[in-house]
Amino acid sequence: MAHIPLIPFTIAVLLSVHGLRSRSLSFSGAVTAFVVGFSILAVPVRTIGITLIVFYLIGSRATKYGKKRKAQLEDDYQDAGYRSGAQVLCNSFTALLASGIWCLAFSPDMFPWSLVNYYIRSGPALFESVPYEDGQWCPLNATVSSGWSRALIFVVLGHFACCLGDTLASELGILSSRPPILITTLKTVPPGTNGGVSVGGTLASLFGGLSMGVTMFISIVVENAHCRSSWMTIFPSLVFWGSAAGVGGSLLDSFLGATVQRTRYSVDKKMILTGHKEEPERGRKDTVKIISGLNLLTNNQAI
Repeated sequence: MAHIPLIPFTIAVLLSVHGLRSRSLSFSGAVTAFVVGFSILAVPVRTIGITLIVFYLIGSRATKYGKKRKAQLEDDYQDAGYRSGAQVLCNSFTALLASGIWCLAFSPDMFPWSLVNYYIRSGPALFESVPYEDGQWCPLNATVSSGWSRALIFVVLGHFACCLGDTLASELGILSSRPPILITTLKTVPPGTNGGVSVGGTLASLFGGLSMGVTMFISIVVENAHCRSSWMTIFPSLVFWGSAAGVGGSLLDSFLGATVQRTRYSVDKKMILTGHKEEPERGRKDTVKIISGLNLLTNNQAI
């Protein structure tokens, strides 16, 4: 019987229950968060799991921050902070995939990835595998396995930095004192508009990416002695690419929001309509204005 790592299991349970009780997660979101969280936390490079935890805590806090003001700017706001299983998966899939590939390549006996390895171990190896035991080498070493370990770690960093940067830009940028401008036309638009950018939101996205880079740096040098000995080369790359992913991901999401996501604005209620109802309730007239975007993608698909 495979050994279940108790600490990752316990942390995944606690985070899922916390999200459910704080209404940051729906039931499906909590279940998905547990599966994703446990799978990532079980990877022997603990910095990946620590980065996930910090990402979750900062993102959850930002979602709840200024909720009264957000409720005045966005219709159906409460649903926006109540993440479903699909939203959790959208916010974690790339990191989950990269973490899984790393574990299958360098620590295939670690549960739950050992279950996946059981079915694929007869297949051809994608790259040279160097067993990772007791931190014998630095996961960010570009000479190990032709740089594949380093590349996969940076994929994880890029994912969390991009998602957190976009989350902070959306959740904090909407609270800016000055209205945003649409990224495609540079015209002023109401707060909460898909594709709207502001100085405050952009700085928030920079902080999000930077925090992920710094988190990964601190945790990796504390965890691994080989990484600690080369910290001067590790620090600039993690901080730079984390910051770049935070800002770049936010701007890319803004561009998609301005072009392929429809933003509807209620002239009467003076707020962005985030619900899916196209028609007002019976007996109530409401003038709705299309601000930007084609009705092609939802927020989940544009993440």
